[in-house]
Amino acid sequence: MQAPWPKPVLLALEEPGKYVTIATTQAASWAMIEDWPTEDGPALDRALLICADVIKGKRTNEDARRAFIEAAVEAGIDLKS
Repeated sequence: MQAPWPKPVLLALEEPGKYVTIATTQAASWAMIEDWPTEDGPALDRALLICADVIKGKRTNEDARRAFIEAAVEAGIDLKS
């Protein structure tokens, strides 16, 4: 079971002003794979790798959260963190 992030990230993935709460590294990975508006980008690629490392126990949840926020900013997604 993935430990939840101390502070969730809220993203407007589907439409402006409609926020989805991302509170775990697993949820962040799924969001980037399934719902992301861009197919690739340096921050997205990095965030996916970091999330995979966190799930394997090699990095911290905070690493994943920071990388996820950077990927969202790169993709131009409105977020609240």
